[in-house]
Amino acid sequence: MTNRIALWIGALLIAAIALDIMLFDSRTLVFLGRKIFILLDWMAFWR
Repeated sequence: MTNRIALWIGALLIAAIALDIMLFDSRTLVFLGRKIFILLDWMAFWR
């Protein structure tokens, strides 16, 4: 991955997070955080 691609991906992630905070009061971030926590817990079970 080149630096240019990495910068574009980072800029898109920051824009998506900012948009979520402004429009949806971080509901999507909380939802994804909970799902990632459940996934990590499930993966630890199978370890």
